[in-house]
Amino acid sequence: MTIGSLPRTPAELGLPDRPVEAGPADPAVHHVRAKLDREIRALLAYEPGTRSGADPEDLHQMRVALRRMRSILKLSGRLVGDGAEPVRAELGWLGQSLGEVRDYDVLIGHLREVIAGFEVRDQAAGRRLVSRFVAERATAKRRLTRALSSARYSTLLREVSLLTRDRAVPPDPGRPHDLVAGLAKPHRKLAKAVRALPADPPDDDLHALRIHGKKLRYAAELAQTAAKKKQAARLKTLIKATKEFQTVLGDHQDAVVAAERMRTVLDTADGPVGFVAGRIAERELARRAEARAAWRDAWEAVDAAAKALHA
Repeated sequence: MTIGSLPRTPAELGLPDRPVEAGPADPAVHHVRAKLDREIRALLAYEPGTRSGADPEDLHQMRVALRRMRSILKLSGRLVGDGAEPVRAELGWLGQSLGEVRDYDVLIGHLREVIAGFEVRDQAAGRRLVSRFVAERATAKRRLTRALSSARYSTLLREVSLLTRDRAVPPDPGRPHDLVAGLAKPHRKLAKAVRALPADPPDDDLHALRIHGKKLRYAAELAQTAAKKKQAARLKTLIKATKEFQTVLGDHQDAVVAAERMRTVLDTADGPVGFVAGRIAERELARRAEARAAWRDAWEAVDAAAKALHA
């Protein structure tokens, strides 16, 4: 399938001219559909910039839209029918391609900032170091471009768009779904993961913790449109706390990845490049330590905000 035959606009996917809206009086399924509608529009809006690569922020925002959709379908997909889980899995396929390039963007941008602060005599070696990752990023970008030009991607867009539409969905025999009350589940999972950690957690465990926190944040964002006035204020506090939690653990993960990349470089680099890589690795390990000293305070703020919501 050629790029020209792909659905390029909301109209080509059969979406209405204006984004779907849902208010506090609407059932939860309307809020889920409205959120999916907003996020697929965002994904389409950022796709041209992602393809061109002119601004890395476009790829970042496209990836955020995709992750929000995945989180929504994980927590509340049953409300829109059996098609939710296959779509969530396919979004995961696309997310891998987007994530690979995004990781390079974060690494390259950070390395350039760090190297800019080094002495002039180390600048040339620093640029040679960065060029390694620029070349690797180009290979990952070609894979992403192929994915965005594939029939698989076109089918995925159409399947997401179908989930935004009113369709006959078997009624839930249980109580009506409450999106605000539903936040208790991702909060419990996050709290359980925190309690299970040792005093000095492995890096991978802290990365997994960040993912739990992100799921709570996206669920809270979904619940905002269904919340009453008092709940809305508390949700705003929770969302702010989860963003800060993500930032701390995101800095930790970025430092871990950068330090590991520098270790890899040291195995094959010449003297000047190896020297610069060693300096950067030392800085990243210090940044990792700072994040480790701060994440529990950030978690306490999330925990307090989530508990206040259900008080």
